[in-house]
Amino acid sequence: MQVTETQSEGLKRKLSVVIPANDLVSRLDAKLEELKGTANIKGFRPGKVPTAHLKKVYGRSAMSEVMQDAINTTVSETLEKREERAAAQPQVDLPDDQAVINEVLEGKADLAFDVSYEVLPPVELMDFKGIAIEKPVVDIADEEVEAEVTRVFNQNRGFTDKGDDAVVEDGDRLGLSFVGKVDGVPFDGGTSDHAHLTIGSGEFIPGFEEQLVGVKKGGAKEVKVTFPADYNSAELAGKEATFDVSVLHIDGPNKGDLDDEFAKKLGLDDVAAFRAAVKDQMAAALASMSRQHAKRQILDALDEGHKFTVPQSLVDAEFESIWTRVKHEIEAHGRSFEDEGTTEDAAREQYRTIAERRVRLGLVVAEIGNKNDVNVTDEEHQQALIAEVRRFPGQEQQVYDYYRKNQQALAGLRAPVFENKVVDFVAELAKQTDKKMSREELAKLIQADEDEVPQEHHH
Repeated sequence: MQVTETQSEGLKRKLSVVIPANDLVSRLDAKLEELKGTANIKGFRPGKVPTAHLKKVYGRSAMSEVMQDAINTTVSETLEKREERAAAQPQVDLPDDQAVINEVLEGKADLAFDVSYEVLPPVELMDFKGIAIEKPVVDIADEEVEAEVTRVFNQNRGFTDKGDDAVVEDGDRLGLSFVGKVDGVPFDGGTSDHAHLTIGSGEFIPGFEEQLVGVKKGGAKEVKVTFPADYNSAELAGKEATFDVSVLHIDGPNKGDLDDEFAKKLGLDDVAAFRAAVKDQMAAALASMSRQHAKRQILDALDEGHKFTVPQSLVDAEFESIWTRVKHEIEAHGRSFEDEGTTEDAAREQYRTIAERRVRLGLVVAEIGNKNDVNVTDEEHQQALIAEVRRFPGQEQQVYDYYRKNQQALAGLRAPVFENKVVDFVAELAKQTDKKMSREELAKLIQADEDEVPQEHHH
């Protein structure tokens, strides 16, 4: 076997490989020997078929299998010898001339082919002790707990239809249909056939709920509001809007007190336990947001601290997967890139940068894991599967079966767990300082993180 390197630029490699005809023929003979024991040919007892006859019957198809095996084995052995890891499946180019291929299949000519691939770059890891992160710390004020306790109480004490003559009062739960417009034109996501809203909950845009008080069941009202300047959709932030609202039904809150009796209905011992459970839930949600922001800072630092060329083939594949999703999202909502305040070219550029960041971080995260024995245990993998199944109430069995039958998807659940363990490993070594802030400030940070690099996950 002869291997000649014909290209070596950056991460790109091209090799010219020749496998001698006699090597292929001896592989073919071994293959035919193997077939001899199992071949079932009329007129011959199993195991007694002469090799020459086998060659006549199976020769060509067996030779094409031998050729494929020889190519695969040669490529992997060559890479191993060269101590290179291919970023993706190497591309094999066989001779175009069918006559040449026929000669090879007949065992009369050497097999010559080209192999092109990109190598994975060596990753020199930075010193993680140089990473500084600010961990958001949010103190939960007593009044915030009380407001949440009241909200949960109002939500769980139940409602009863107030009948056809009902008028909207504070605390009522309404069924609404509405069409929202900016400058007289309906906007995306501003229409609903049947939405639910509890008056006084602050779930809708400021000023919306108050304007419905006093409207009768079946009545309509034009509600005028201004979207907050920091609203999470850039096209709507700070804009004035009108909503044509119809009140479909009005349910009034059931009477009842926030007492031990009520707590027991929720499966808790008493009011104190209910308050504690609400506070724990709030703390857990904030801790998760804090962790998310700290993780983002670590990934940013890892991206900043490792500058190396990444394999184009991996970036292209990552970009295609993101771009397909982005195009689908835009088309599914009947939008265009211009509606989103950008152009297709600018969006492609932005997502190509994101694809490159993800590939680089994927390689860095993998290297940190390998160097420091960070592994996902079977138990952690199982927990990730259970968490995924729980996201689909009512369809648990189908989701579970899907993963059981689809090994690649199941393996894909390891990636986020592995990434989180690597991030935790780096966080232990980084300099962490607590930064006190309000819940709103933390929510804004998370929103800014997501706007900058959407859907962060490296596989």
